Amino acid sequence: MSKVLINSLGLGTVGTALYFWGKSSNDAQSNSSSSSNLPVAISSGSSNGVFDPSNINPQGFFKFGFPGPIHDLANRSEFVSCYDRALRNPTWVVEHITKESIAKANQNGDRKKSVFKEDEAIPVKFRNRLRDYFRSGFDRGHQAPAADAKFNQLAMDETFFLSNISPQVGDGFNRDYWSHFEDFARRLTNKFDDVRIMTGPLYLPKLGPDGKYRVTYEVIGSPPNIAVPTHFFKLIVGETHGSEKISCAAFVLPNDVIDNSTPLTSFQVPIEALERSSGLDLLHKVPYFNKVDLCKQVKCDIIVREFPKQVDKVLSLPPGSK
Repeated sequence: MSKVLINSLGLGTVGTALYFWGKSSNDAQSNSSSSSNLPVAISSGSSNGVFDPSNINPQGFFKFGFPGPIHDLANRSEFVSCYDRALRNPTWVVEHITKESIAKANQNGDRKKSVFKEDEAIPVKFRNRLRDYFRSGFDRGHQAPAADAKFNQLAMDETFFLSNISPQVGDGFNRDYWSHFEDFARRLTNKFDDVRIMTGPLYLPKLGPDGKYRVTYEVIGSPPNIAVPTHFFKLIVGETHGSEKISCAAFVLPNDVIDNSTPLTSFQVPIEALERSSGLDLLHKVPYFNKVDLCKQVKCDIIVREFPKQVDKVLSLPPGSK
């Protein structure tokens, strides 16, 4: 019914517009002969009644301000982040780590001295807030891990900006399999001179009982405005000095409890598939013959370790939170 109504309105609008833009001479003569009291069609402004397309200027709307979309880019010490204002999540975060950057040293940052903080570079109306995670049931999950940026306190502190954070399942994911996956990426520095990592959220469709695919995700916050990703991805690139070839692999993991015995390779996907699902154009400047499957160069698996779990259940608002 709604489609019929829209079509009816559309035809009515076109009919009205055509009337005021002018009719054919035959129509005008026919109407004038039937009644002299009918309204006269308004001229389009040209002598021959032909519409001038150059009068249409949709760009004129921008004099009121460009609406966007705008993605907030932030250049940090260890990573670059791109923030999605609509979903209040990072679109992606890109890191660069080396064996030296993650090594233990006297100048290492101390996680205990870092605190989560709102990114004041993002306009207030689009910002995710500390209070949005209050009793949400989700961890404030780093996209660029704090452990990747421990070469000084500033670098570590920057990973705690909420523009680097997404809601993640805690036990069984953020504090377990995902942490082991991050450790796998760090261990690659033993093989490659440079390791570059792109991490981000995904919102993927799920097959419903009616046989149709739909994208459904939870939204948290006060008011609810932070999307809870259904999945997370990592694109990992290993580089060796003096070689034009890169070793690369893409992984997509569900934002859910994952058993630690699950092979990491079960989450590997073609880079082209990640491009389609994320809308990102990845590694397109690298010729195909210079791309090597990372998991054919190293053993792609996690090592289950008893990391000190950073429990992130926000039971009360921190002092000074907004």
